[in-house]
Amino acid sequence: MMISQMNQAQLLHWIDMVSFAVVEITEYLDTHPCDEEAMKYFNHYADLRRTAMRAYAEKYGPLTIDTANPDNYWQWASSPWPWEGGNC
Repeated sequence: MMISQMNQAQLLHWIDMVSFAVVEITEYLDTHPCDEEAMKYFNHYADLRRTAMRAYAEKYGPLTIDTANPDNYWQWASSPWPWEGGNC
């Protein structure tokens, strides 16, 4: 399924999955910094995560300050959080 076709819950789940991959490969690269295949894997999943985070921010509001609207950085904090019924 393409990111543009995902609903909010599916997109959050996708972000969780690719974020997990990024964190895990980052830990591996801490001890194996010269592994070129691992670096390709990292770049691939980091790009997927960036794309998903931007897509989520456009549809539902930013999850982090990194994807907040540059015209109003603090607007991201005014929308309901997931635990406040933020339409997840």
